[in-house]
Amino acid sequence: MTPSLEVSGLAYAYPDGTQALYGVDVTIGKGERVALLGPNGAGKTTLVLHLNGILHGGLGTVRVGGLTVDPKDRKGLREIRRRVGIVFQDPDDQLFMPTVREDVAFGPANLGVGGAELERRVETALARVGMLEVADRPPQHLSFGQRRRVAVATVLAMEPEILVLDEPSSNLDPAGRRELAEILLGLDVTMLMVTHDLPYAAELCPRSLVLSGGVIAADGPTPEVLGDEALLRAHRLELPYGFDPAFFARR
Repeated sequence: MTPSLEVSGLAYAYPDGTQALYGVDVTIGKGERVALLGPNGAGKTTLVLHLNGILHGGLGTVRVGGLTVDPKDRKGLREIRRRVGIVFQDPDDQLFMPTVREDVAFGPANLGVGGAELERRVETALARVGMLEVADRPPQHLSFGQRRRVAVATVLAMEPEILVLDEPSSNLDPAGRRELAEILLGLDVTMLMVTHDLPYAAELCPRSLVLSGGVIAADGPTPEVLGDEALLRAHRLELPYGFDPAFFARR
């Protein structure tokens, strides 16, 4: 089966000469849920922005479902951007239409989807995140947690292969964290979750990558990665007091 994501030898320096990535190699299989961990400045955002061609021009290759990310291939890039759905940390970066329904319809409508198929996609996406009942409300009237779930729905309506989540648990209360976790665990998509929330990574992602200094410093089962105190200390990652990552290995 073709992997959802193949990153090979990816190296990138910003125009000011700052080297952000030094030959990253990652393969993520279809349906895997993977956490991308690392300190600030590790290169996580730079890596994510290569997945749909927002950043390019360095060395190496990125393939999404077998398609190579090539900024010169406009048709291929359009399909890759449909396949890679990014949910930003601030949902207000994605919600700008008068109603929730219009926000969720925006992406597929821009791809030419219309009529009954567009309505089906909108209602299915909202139902998957438990927000169908607010379809006709303005998004700014929703709570922060509800807006985050709607932001996930805007991406699901595109029927992506990979769902990329940037700090999905940030600014959520305990109930909101649990509700979002239940939703994400029920999705049948490949998931890459960028997070500093190590317990959330343990709950949602069986596999974790540690990106530090522009290289992959660790790649393995999440309980093993989080149980390596020396590794976490070396890369400025900390577990909450009393948290036992081995609990998730036993489940």
